[in-house]
Amino acid sequence: MAHHKGFGLVEVADTYVDIVAVGSKLKFAGEKQRYTVRASNRFFSVCTKPLNIHKTVLYTVIDWHHQIRGTENLVFGMGAETDDECEEMLQRLTNAKSDISHRNWSKLLLERYDPPTK
Repeated sequence: MAHHKGFGLVEVADTYVDIVAVGSKLKFAGEKQRYTVRASNRFFSVCTKPLNIHKTVLYTVIDWHHQIRGTENLVFGMGAETDDECEEMLQRLTNAKSDISHRNWSKLLLERYDPPTK
């Protein structure tokens, strides 16, 4: 996965896209379950996967430029259960009102990318 600065494209598992579309499925190395992209722009994607035991979701934020992923750096997170919450998180990240946690990030290792089906 690399950011192609000349064209502003992002390589996602051997595919180049301008923006990873909402509804895409992403599989990260070392994880069994895929994440769903819930909000996305050229810089960040907010992704969730169900956490059925607690009837909620786990989330991760991808920083496409820095090729990392992790949680938002807010002490009391605003949540990522709804599309609106994911979109609000994306806006905070894009407007530099928050960032990916410096303590809870990892290198972006994507194994699979499935664009949304229409």
